[in-house]
Amino acid sequence: MKLELGFGNGTQSAEVPDRNLKQILVLSDVPETGDEQALIHQALEHPIGTGRLKDLCSRGEKIAIVTSDLTRPMPSWKVLPALLDELNQAGVPDSDIVLVFALGSHRPMREAEMQHVMGETYGRIACVNSSECGFRNLGTTTRGTPVIISEAVAEADRIICLGNVEYHYFAGYSGGAKAVMPGCSVREAIACNHRFMTDPGAYAGHLDGNPVREDIEEAGRMAGIDFILNVVVSPRKRILHASAGDPILAHRDACRFLDSIYQVPIRERADIVLVSQGGSPKDLNLYQTQKALANAGHAVKPGGIIILAGSCREGFGESHFEDWMRHKSPSLMVREIQEHFILGGHKAAAIAQQVLKGEIDLVSEMDPAIVRETCLIPYASVQEALDHALNEKGPDASVIVMPYGGSTLPVLKG
Repeated sequence: MKLELGFGNGTQSAEVPDRNLKQILVLSDVPETGDEQALIHQALEHPIGTGRLKDLCSRGEKIAIVTSDLTRPMPSWKVLPALLDELNQAGVPDSDIVLVFALGSHRPMREAEMQHVMGETYGRIACVNSSECGFRNLGTTTRGTPVIISEAVAEADRIICLGNVEYHYFAGYSGGAKAVMPGCSVREAIACNHRFMTDPGAYAGHLDGNPVREDIEEAGRMAGIDFILNVVVSPRKRILHASAGDPILAHRDACRFLDSIYQVPIRERADIVLVSQGGSPKDLNLYQTQKALANAGHAVKPGGIIILAGSCREGFGESHFEDWMRHKSPSLMVREIQEHFILGGHKAAAIAQQVLKGEIDLVSEMDPAIVRETCLIPYASVQEALDHALNEKGPDASVIVMPYGGSTLPVLKG
């Protein structure tokens, strides 16, 4: 069977022999023809656990809307017009609203990127990168994480968080209070929160008892998040579901919907897993592409081969991540992240954990010589990597394909 996998702004193709192909993991059959604006309006008009925004907010209040940067598939340009109209109904003028791009540890958004993310609302309200306006310390969570967030958010009378909900390899899910922690936090605070990633309860699809998620939500309460609007999008970035209201209850509603379509049962693990993030913007760099690898690890046998396809046209994407990947062995990375958490190094350690279980082949636009300095094996095309893997694992090797690896969570039956 010939398969097409998203790769940057294009695709990579590969021919997988029918006798080897066991499963293609895709989301449940959900129509993508629904009215996206109707879903957004319905969520705003029927919030979960709170009143409507137009009743919560008042004239004279300063409003901070927190949304994702360009590395996330949150379609802010689709959501913002309805959200701003709701705030205007409350008597809040556009001049009292600021949009804050939650960068976390990512680079600042450029002007053209801000315009793209905001769509028709660009120029209607002020916008700012979370890292460019100072920070305020709000205290410390019970787990010892400092809650130091962007001044643009901390000084607001009302905080509204936007986000898309998908699986996160150690926070359980994206979305909810994650817009503030780590979205609008300093590296020190992010590192304190993320150090819990090695806890047995920190894994994709897990909420209750997940120390990373629980710490995030405590930080969100301390910051005073008033309202969230979260969406679940299809692989083609169309909105399938929207939840609004209480930062916890509305988030859980979106998580349940995500599980209903993105959790995919597998009959058994495979010798070879072929996985992609689905293309741009999720595969801009290796730092982001790693998320697909984390989910693929649930589908591969111990000692198996994962073929990770992602453009990574911006390279590694983070300086500490690059340093660890190029200069540390897998076993050293895992040991060091347990002893001393380093933001950026944590993603390298996550890759190292998978490398210690089996081979990882990378198909990317990165310089092969640089990739060879890491624990990954570079290939020019998905087909070349697959031919190698089949040769290594034999003619009867089983293959699972994950076209949208960052969004699809394999669940072993039984």
